[in-house]
Amino acid sequence: MSATASAPSIIEKPRRWSNAFSVFRELVWPRRGLLAIGLVLIILNRLAGLVLPGATKFLIDDVVGKGNIELLTRLALAVAFAVLIQAVTSFLLTQLLSKSAQRLIADLRVKIQEHVGRLPVRYYAANKTGALVSRIMTDVEGVRNLVGTGLVELFGGLLTAMLSLVILFRINTTMTLLTLGFLALFGIILRQAFTALRPVFRERGEIYAQVTGRLTESLGGVRVIKGFHAEAREAQTFATGATRLFDNVRRTLTGTSLVVLSSTLLVGVVSATVMIVGGRLIVTGRMTIGDFFAYTLYLGFLVAPVFQIANIGSQLTEAFAGLDRVHEVLAEIPEDVDADRRHALSSIRGDVRFEDVSFEYDAGQAVLHNISFEALPGTVTALVGSSGSGKSTLIGLVAAFAKPTSGTVFVDNMNLSTVRLDSYRSQLGVVLQDNFLFDGTIRENIIFGRPEASEAEVVRAAEIARVDEFASRMETGYATVIGERGVKLSGGQRQRIAIARAILAEPRILILDEATSSLDTESEALIQEGLAALMRGRTTFVIAHRLSTIRNADQILVLEAGIIIEQGTHEQLIASRGRYFDLYTRQAGLEANRFINPGEAEPEPEAKTDGDKAKNSDPSVMQILRS
Repeated sequence: MSATASAPSIIEKPRRWSNAFSVFRELVWPRRGLLAIGLVLIILNRLAGLVLPGATKFLIDDVVGKGNIELLTRLALAVAFAVLIQAVTSFLLTQLLSKSAQRLIADLRVKIQEHVGRLPVRYYAANKTGALVSRIMTDVEGVRNLVGTGLVELFGGLLTAMLSLVILFRINTTMTLLTLGFLALFGIILRQAFTALRPVFRERGEIYAQVTGRLTESLGGVRVIKGFHAEAREAQTFATGATRLFDNVRRTLTGTSLVVLSSTLLVGVVSATVMIVGGRLIVTGRMTIGDFFAYTLYLGFLVAPVFQIANIGSQLTEAFAGLDRVHEVLAEIPEDVDADRRHALSSIRGDVRFEDVSFEYDAGQAVLHNISFEALPGTVTALVGSSGSGKSTLIGLVAAFAKPTSGTVFVDNMNLSTVRLDSYRSQLGVVLQDNFLFDGTIRENIIFGRPEASEAEVVRAAEIARVDEFASRMETGYATVIGERGVKLSGGQRQRIAIARAILAEPRILILDEATSSLDTESEALIQEGLAALMRGRTTFVIAHRLSTIRNADQILVLEAGIIIEQGTHEQLIASRGRYFDLYTRQAGLEANRFINPGEAEPEPEAKTDGDKAKNSDPSVMQILRS
């Protein structure tokens, strides 16, 4: 499909917090039981934490002040029991919630990857690979703060603060009101800080996706970069992105440091206030020393959760920003979620018919115009035309990568737009000019289309495609790891594996995009027989760049600007002396005026070099198919 295909970008959409909360509800509600257990544990943990400050008051006023030694043992046991409860509940919280959060992150990544894999091809043309990787791997990390201990700890901090506040009011109302005044001022500062940081966190995800995308492209195109000696330029491009990311992090660090500064000042001011007011109360006899120490400790329980809220608040803000970006991907409609696609195909014959088909990527900008033709089962249809003429778009419609804007594509007299994609594409085979191989073994790449194939079937497909000739020379044979995109193999070897993959899949409709273009003369001659066996009895579409390979096609469609301007066999199109004649003679290096008599026998194309002559002397795919 064309790279100009339009699709909603995962980066350009406006952010909506309602989107993030919808994902949040989807994640939290199924785990409400686990979170309820976590809340019970955190309540027990925080209640146990309040025992020590209370025990301090009795220790100072009753045990030390009044000499009540019997109370000392009970206080020690109470404190020890409270510490034990805190230790056990903290352990259980980590085991239950932290592990659950990590499990959720893994499940969410699987869900997003599965969803992305079901999106239409045009979506990938509009979004970089690195950006999608960032959505799948990075944006879900913040979930651990929602379902893990982060959210529960936030609730526990609020609970501790409220309980401490009640106790502080009971000890001394005046000091507590003064403290609340300072806390209210800090809350205003905190709210303003989070409001300012929220868009910065959102922007960080976008920048990270862009930098990751460019880095992925650079690593994948390292040979091109080195070939043009562009290492320094790529390094500068990456440095620019990394600097943007640093600037974003720097802004968040500035914001969080201001929060820390405010909290530190708050502690100092509150401590000084409590010291002055409390000291006066002790001197005047309106507060005992035990009450003062207890008040100071409980005040710490009130202030500490506020600092904790500041820390967790930034984490939650970042988490919701990531969930918002995740929602944008999940909101995209998969191509197989279509109420019209309800018909399942069994084994097909391969009769493909276009009736007045037009197609637009963007409204009002047609790429194909009123295309009509029929490809009968077992025939070969070749597509010819200049770059941008619509060949790949037409093939994309055959592969059901998109629906026609108008008109109908039929397969065995059934409207392809109503056919379930899984039942149709399982009967397709594709061999591209630049085939994609996975970083696995030769065998794993051959069986990609039919994982259940037997070893005998794999070997047979490899022999037909002449894969066995180079695999047998490798130390581990078909278990040889070929590297990312098959980087350890030559272009011809990669192409032979792609052909073996298509042979093993046994498709009814076959798409060849100049399948032998990556092969040298000797390799091409070796696998022509295998290609002929693959094509026999199947409906084949060939995108032809080297016109000498399609001379025996059943029909040749010549496209220009999305219109079929010529249609016929090679002989018919040569005789008509139209666009195909012009393309063929130019490519063959012939002068058009040599064909003075249209009825005269057509000369063989002349090659300009010895290597070209050797290549042209080999039988073409079509010639072998007809023999």
